[in-house]
Amino acid sequence: MTRPRLAELRLSAFAGHRRARLPLGEFTLLSGPSGVGKTTALTAYGALARLAAGGTLREAFPDPVSLVPDGARPDAQRRRGFRIGCTSVGPAGPVRLDLAVQVEPDLRIVGERLSARGVVLFGTALVDPGRRAVQAAWHTAGQAPVTRAPLPDDRLGTALLPLRVAGRTDGQRHVLAAAEQTLVALRSVFACDPRPAAMRRSVPVGEGRLLGDCGNFADVLRRTRGECAHRHARFVATVRAGCTGPVEDVRAVRGPGGTVRAVVDRGDGTVTDFPRLGDGELRYMALALVLLTGAGVLDVEAPVGEVPDALCALTVLADGFDRGLDVRQRRELARLARQTVAGGHLRCVAAVSDAGWAVGDRAVTVVHLEP
Repeated sequence: MTRPRLAELRLSAFAGHRRARLPLGEFTLLSGPSGVGKTTALTAYGALARLAAGGTLREAFPDPVSLVPDGARPDAQRRRGFRIGCTSVGPAGPVRLDLAVQVEPDLRIVGERLSARGVVLFGTALVDPGRRAVQAAWHTAGQAPVTRAPLPDDRLGTALLPLRVAGRTDGQRHVLAAAEQTLVALRSVFACDPRPAAMRRSVPVGEGRLLGDCGNFADVLRRTRGECAHRHARFVATVRAGCTGPVEDVRAVRGPGGTVRAVVDRGDGTVTDFPRLGDGELRYMALALVLLTGAGVLDVEAPVGEVPDALCALTVLADGFDRGLDVRQRRELARLARQTVAGGHLRCVAAVSDAGWAVGDRAVTVVHLEP
């Protein structure tokens, strides 16, 4: 069964990006020096995922003014904004989603278009600036060829279509198939940028769902070590391959007040507390744990329970994938990522400063961003 996935991210006018088209594979590296917009691209991907999950514009873009293109001038109505989009592929074929967002004077969606094979299946437009709504139209192919209705201007219209379209005609079913493919391709996202300082602390015992900064790493380690011996063994083997010194185990140790802390068991009765480890080692272990777990452990942007397991593919957005890592650690993480995405249930889009080590690897899609 073909799983819907994102094949392209478009940053038509977004922060420092102009007319950027970023192809996406199963394992994608966004490469370039600091300041070229790698983090911005991951921000755009994550924001589309939040909107696809039903989030509002304010939830998806908490600092929208910073995303208005540099040097963009307001029009006669004092309006400024940005434009982004994506293309999904799957059972419905290539489906494009394009979004125009007004940031000033009010944050709102002013235009949205869902299209397939050059045909616009669904579109919205801001008709009356005085109303907090956009006019939407979608194909019906019944007695009335097009259905029109107002929709909120602070939410993605595509995410609302499954609630508004009955699917009684071929045209409606086509619209629904395109919308659902786009939503499934976008929804399951985990944005990750491990913070070593947070990983060194003792944390309260909780539900064991890993946060984006990996600050609750010890609690998640406690859970995963007890629930899946096979995955934990793979994790320990990966740590052993990329870290200095002997590694017998990596485990969580109970502390006072219902807390846990993470330690490395050296196998001779010696343990090394995480505060004694370097930033690179901690980031390496956090990213390895992310790649070896799944949506049931990671704090994903949307509840993937709404999507059948056979169609679900989690996308990890990893900022600073190579930050602080040595050559051995980078190589081991890349190997692990390639193995994991080969199973089809996980995809990875990572930002790196230099992807020269991955050029020529057919399992890796390298996108070079220029200043």
